[in-house]
Amino acid sequence: MKHLATVTVIGRDKTGVIARVTNFLFEQQANIEALEEQVTRGQFSMTIQASWKGSRFDAVKLRAGLDTLAKTLEMEIKLRLTEPHRRQRMAIFVTRESHCLEGLLATRGAKQLKQAEPVVVLSNRRDLAPIAKRHGLPFEYVTWVERAPAERRALAVLERHEIDFVVLARFMKILSPDFVWRYKNKIINIHPSLLPSFPGPQAYRQAYEHGVKIAGVTAHFVSMHLDEGPIIAQDSFTVRPKMTLRDLMTAGQKLETQVLVKAVKLYLTKRLDVHWGTVKQI
Repeated sequence: MKHLATVTVIGRDKTGVIARVTNFLFEQQANIEALEEQVTRGQFSMTIQASWKGSRFDAVKLRAGLDTLAKTLEMEIKLRLTEPHRRQRMAIFVTRESHCLEGLLATRGAKQLKQAEPVVVLSNRRDLAPIAKRHGLPFEYVTWVERAPAERRALAVLERHEIDFVVLARFMKILSPDFVWRYKNKIINIHPSLLPSFPGPQAYRQAYEHGVKIAGVTAHFVSMHLDEGPIIAQDSFTVRPKMTLRDLMTAGQKLETQVLVKAVKLYLTKRLDVHWGTVKQI
């Protein structure tokens, strides 16, 4: 039996971190299948995908060794174990608008996202709690007055539910680099414009006021820069001459769910590769 794990390392940049972590994994007879690292403003982050053949895997020894290494390096090291062929555990972040949440959960009922299992809905408001309850999902309310403590509580929820990836279904809060690093290329957002045009929270109004003839929506991976993450999927519609701002928003919202579901499907089929900030289908 093959065992799989994801190791994330985050902290202030220092010499020798990659060597120390990978050497430890080699000592644990791990096969490193993928490794990504980056340094931004002195902050180091690394994600390692590792695997073991059945007889070589010792979860207790592995976790204890990583905990000791984290203390030595004065860094945060997290281990997420994944069973082969396990459905990906998905967290859905929402605020007030319900259409994307309803759309994602409808695909669950229709078994369109067979590789994914929605396990928790998290929000900075209580408005959509009844929808989560109707679908039998736990609803986690996190006050978002100050970002740092809110993100710590949100990360604790993700860890408790053993989340593999996150979908921002019209979640109207900006996530910090400290949060995003922990789920690099594992947070999918839907934005109501054809990025890179009209970033920010008032995209439909900007499109309307600029008199665009074609509008649309974009699903992308969340990066450290607002609405600039690698684009996964887009779709558009024609803006008719007599359309009001409300008409434009209504047309856009119909596409938001479709494009978000498409992006999640592409992510789950593992046909996406992010190279130099661009998503390529493989």
